[in-house]
Amino acid sequence: MTSVLASHLTASPVPGRSLWMRRSPGWSAGLVGLVACLISFAWSWQPSYWGDEAASIMSAERSLPSLFGMLNNVDAVHGAYYLFLHGWIDLFGSSELSTRLPSAIAIGVAASGTVVLARFFMASRVAIGGGLVFALIPRVTYMGSEARSTAIATAIGVWLTVLLVHAVRSTGARRSHQILLWGGYSLLLALGIYVFLFLALLLPVHVVVVLVLARAHLLWRSAVLWVSASALGLLLAIPIFLAGSAQREQIAFIGRRPQVTVSEAAVMQWFDTIPVAIAAWALILVAVLGVFLRGPVTHRFTGLPGRAGLTIFLAWMVIPSAILLIGTQLVPMYSLRYLSLCAPAVGIVIAVGVAALANNWLRAASVLALVAVIVPAYAAQRGDFGKNEGSDWRQAADIIATEATPGDGVVFDQSVRPSRIPRLAMHLYPEAFVGLRDVTLTRPYDATTWLWDEVEPLTDALPAVTALDRVWLLQYSGSGDSKRETNVRTLTLQGFHVAQSTLVNRTRIIEMTR
Repeated sequence: MTSVLASHLTASPVPGRSLWMRRSPGWSAGLVGLVACLISFAWSWQPSYWGDEAASIMSAERSLPSLFGMLNNVDAVHGAYYLFLHGWIDLFGSSELSTRLPSAIAIGVAASGTVVLARFFMASRVAIGGGLVFALIPRVTYMGSEARSTAIATAIGVWLTVLLVHAVRSTGARRSHQILLWGGYSLLLALGIYVFLFLALLLPVHVVVVLVLARAHLLWRSAVLWVSASALGLLLAIPIFLAGSAQREQIAFIGRRPQVTVSEAAVMQWFDTIPVAIAAWALILVAVLGVFLRGPVTHRFTGLPGRAGLTIFLAWMVIPSAILLIGTQLVPMYSLRYLSLCAPAVGIVIAVGVAALANNWLRAASVLALVAVIVPAYAAQRGDFGKNEGSDWRQAADIIATEATPGDGVVFDQSVRPSRIPRLAMHLYPEAFVGLRDVTLTRPYDATTWLWDEVEPLTDALPAVTALDRVWLLQYSGSGDSKRETNVRTLTLQGFHVAQSTLVNRTRIIEMTR
């Protein structure tokens, strides 16, 4: 796709731009995509799975009848991704490396699209910088190493915007060409919404794109074509909107969380840490001042975007965030990850800020400073406990595999929210639990229309304990002391005692023997 569009994307020649950049826009975008993919892929297999990834893996490993039964009840908005992952796992297995690889590839595709999109408005070197900065943003490197749909949706969002810009600029071209472009926009919009419902947040941004780019005498025609194409895309996506509405209670937990402030969102939406946020927002401010204060000759002589171009990317950053931050006051809807689809615009605006600095020394210093504050965040993401504030299920499973023997019992802490229940370790790393007796299980998840296993309290499963001489308890260390000790007391009354207790990171493994 990059190669096909490349001939339409070259900005006006800018003094000092290399011959390679001028003549090889497709290659430069592809190379940036490859670099971005490798950045997200590197060490992505290192951290243990966490709860949302457990939902992905367990859902994808169901039989298709079981999966469709579940989607009819819950998680329909993730159905397209689960179906894709079902086929992927059949081909490549369910290891962390395998299941996270599609997200890394998607980040590469998104980075290529970011360069292609930016080249509509600015010089090659700035566009390439935008793609590379995008690849380094902590939110991007996180979603690029996660078995969820966010990275794929971001890639679709970028290329949907590329297609829109090309379609608007082609208004007035021959009819067959316009039908192809606007029809493709409708289909890609619908696909994106099926992958990630909140991709619809890009539509208000696309209003800005049409208003800014459409030539005055063709504005009305461009607007009508966009409205028609968007309406068709939304019409095709009606089934997923209806399913999402019917299952909206699934995200009711957002309303039970503390309200996110604007300052918290400014850090956590894309940047993860305060040092990264300070460096990034400083360069964003430089971009705004550099473009809006320099006047209309900015693009031609500096390679920076004009005011109209920067307005589009600023709108992409601000409008979806404002909709969720304001809308969540009425209906719980705000989640940090939902704004991942704005990261391409963030990368571009930061790159514009770097390019707007006065000289090459300042530009080099700003890039080095940005990379320096990003590296610690990147390293933390790639650590053993880099997911969900310290998920450690693989490490806990390794201990069980080493210490437990077939015929032992295993009991999991059920006192925490479903995405942190230690029981998920058994489904994500099943080889470690082969031969163990799951004491409290009443019905496995793939025999239900819900995400998780059905279980009973340990006090109701005591007959299953009578024949056991050793039981392993996996407890979430964040549970209150009284909850954490309930299972220990119950087994103590049955003649067991604590033989040893091991804290992994946030999972405590307790061996109890008679």
